[in-house]
Amino acid sequence: MDAHSDLDFVVAIEPAHVEAVMLEREAIAASLGPLLAAFPGDHVGEARLLICLYGPPLLHVDLKFVALPDAARRVDENRILFDRDGRLADVLASAEPLYPQPRLQWIEDRFWAWVHYIAGKIARGELFEAIDAIGFLRARVIGPLALAEIGATPNGVRRFETLRPDLVPALRETLAFHEPHSCARALRASIALYHGLRDRTAPPDLAYRRDAEREAIAFFEPLEMPR
Repeated sequence: MDAHSDLDFVVAIEPAHVEAVMLEREAIAASLGPLLAAFPGDHVGEARLLICLYGPPLLHVDLKFVALPDAARRVDENRILFDRDGRLADVLASAEPLYPQPRLQWIEDRFWAWVHYIAGKIARGELFEAIDAIGFLRARVIGPLALAEIGATPNGVRRFETLRPDLVPALRETLAFHEPHSCARALRASIALYHGLRDRTAPPDLAYRRDAEREAIAFFEPLEMPR
């Protein structure tokens, strides 16, 4: 932790009372301190999460409300702060934490269609869309694969500068300005990084989408013209 860390709490609820507690969760959050803002985590696909901002001084706190049996399914190891009768400890002991790992076959099946999509946006001049899509590749493909390669938590590009300093110069090349040549070069850099990560981490049974790769790159090549 450092001065900019947030706090993550899991609140395990008796299954019979989940609905009632979910209706009261903002009041529960407000009882903990000077609550400035609170909203559910539906934008990240987690409706059980209540994202809170306290202060001053400002402090980001995530409160995740789960039914007691569901506390076993977790991505990090948790430290128990309160356990009324020991059942929470039993639930946590029933399963190991598991952070979702990048699925290389899932990525390979889609990557070249994504390249074609981005190249088409560059050709059309829809550069904001291209920049966002290149950012998607960085956060959903390159970052997770690079972090998983060294056994780190593959959480997008979180802590990339610290965990993968060897790849920071290459990843920096995937940043694009609102200019066609910049977008094209960023896409080229993304493809190069993906090639390296894929080839170093591929399982023996990976089905390479060679035809899609060849055609997507052939479509993209004319866009990356020298100035």
